[in-house]
Amino acid sequence: MTTQSPEVAKSFVNGDTVTNYHDLGEGRPILLIHGSGPGVTAWANWRGILPVLSKHARTIAPDMFGFGYSKCPIDKPLDLDAWVTQITNLLDSLHIDKISVIGNSFGGAVALAFAARHPERVERIVLMGAAGISFPLTWGLDKVWGYQPSLEAMDELLHIFAYDHSILGPDLARMRYEASIRDDVQARFAALFPEPRQRGIEMLAQTEDTIRSLEHKTLLIHGRDDKVVPLFTSQRMSELLPNAELHIFNKCGHWVQIEKAQEFSKLVQGFLLD
Repeated sequence: MTTQSPEVAKSFVNGDTVTNYHDLGEGRPILLIHGSGPGVTAWANWRGILPVLSKHARTIAPDMFGFGYSKCPIDKPLDLDAWVTQITNLLDSLHIDKISVIGNSFGGAVALAFAARHPERVERIVLMGAAGISFPLTWGLDKVWGYQPSLEAMDELLHIFAYDHSILGPDLARMRYEASIRDDVQARFAALFPEPRQRGIEMLAQTEDTIRSLEHKTLLIHGRDDKVVPLFTSQRMSELLPNAELHIFNKCGHWVQIEKAQEFSKLVQGFLLD
């Protein structure tokens, strides 16, 4: 008997696409958008906070096209328009008119794009180590987007993501490595952010005028020691967004929701559910 992976949940079929998504709990709806690491899924990214938030709110976490167990044609262009349309169609299918959004890294850029295109459908925004504005390609992000599958390369990435290396181990590296080589995952991943990778950052970026126009209450969260998306991106967005607050975690890398899980959960619950 084969046990289904906890990463596989519900399916929304729309034409020639399938969105794998988690839909847990009841109450005020919250959308969680994952980051862009190799082999990532919504469950892998949010497994620590989904059980917590779903006790108090309806939490929806999709695998974005190009990642995880969601499926789309191999020749489908994947960019902010495609990802925003994916979210919009999913929410329409669930009859959700308005939702708060949490975006991690790449997911932060998608959250900003969704809010810019559909401001009336967004309640509040949480951006964690988020892309979404222009910044020079970091050494860490170049390593993430340029990943070539091997156990050693995955272990190196985990050490880039986390400030506290004591939370890492060979089992985690092997689990994430095996996820990165499942089916056609690596082929899709390599096609998303090819060299020159600065182009990927610009593709995900909004103009500063667009960000200034977003009047939603926004919580920016960043690890001080993030080697993937630099701290100054959140500092700059906190200056541009008219109703933003910024929380910086010291001794923390790009994995705030994992390294500071308890503090992160409490902070987000207070902001979104107060």
